[in-house]
This record gives sequence, structure tokens and C-alpha cells, in this order.
Amino acid sequence: MSIPNEALQKLVHEIESQALVAQQQIGLTKSQVASKQREQRLIKLTLGEVSSLPDDTVIYEGVGKITTLPDADEQRFASLPVDSLREKLDVQGKDIEGEVEKLNKRLLYLETTQKNSREHIEQMLRGR
Repeated sequence: MSIPNEALQKLVHEIESQALVAQQQIGLTKSQVASKQREQRLIKLTLGEVSSLPDDTVIYEGVGKITTLPDADEQRFASLPVDSLREKLDVQGKDIEGEVEKLNKRLLYLETTQKNSREHIEQMLRGR
């Protein structure tokens, strides 16, 4: 049984567009993974610095900007125990690790989708 040319062209076009979308998503996902990995490195560096501090060290954390005058932005800080900061950084590190794992799974799925799309196109053109 032979597929008409119009139907074959439509099918190839759909598969090509699916492969193109997958390629775009691959680029986006790779940049997201790189960003999350930078965050992980920053957290590890911060934890390394904080771990060398004595437990009674006063640490300040930025809590945001407050504008008291129209042209003056002031950064506000709150004191934080060293243990609290360590716990907070540990939690953030674990959260980011989970996000990177999910992104890597998505990347694998997208790469497989793109590869399969290309193989289907080649297979249809060879079978023609």
C-alpha cells in the first residue's frame, strides 16, 4: 500500500516541526541546567565559607529594598544565626539538585524525541 505524495509531505512536515520544537526545547533546557549548576556551585562555595566561621558569628541576610524617598533605595538586612543559614543553604542545595535531575531527564526525553523524528523522516524518504 502506497501513501499519496500529499499525505507523505504533510507527515514529513509534521515530523520536521516536531523535531524543530524539540531542538529549541533542548537549547532552553541546557541553559536551564547550566544556570542551576551555577547556583549549586555558589551554594557550595557559600557553605564552605560559612562552615569556617565560629557558631557565634553574626551573619546578615538581605531581606529586600525599601524606598523611603522617591530617589533613594535602601537595602535592608536581618541578622541570622550561622546554623540557620547552613540549614537554609542545605535545603536550597537539595532543591536545586532535584531540579537539575528533572531537567536532565527532560533533556534526555527531548533528545530522544528529536532523534526519533529524524529517523522517521529518513525512513520515510528511503521507503519512498
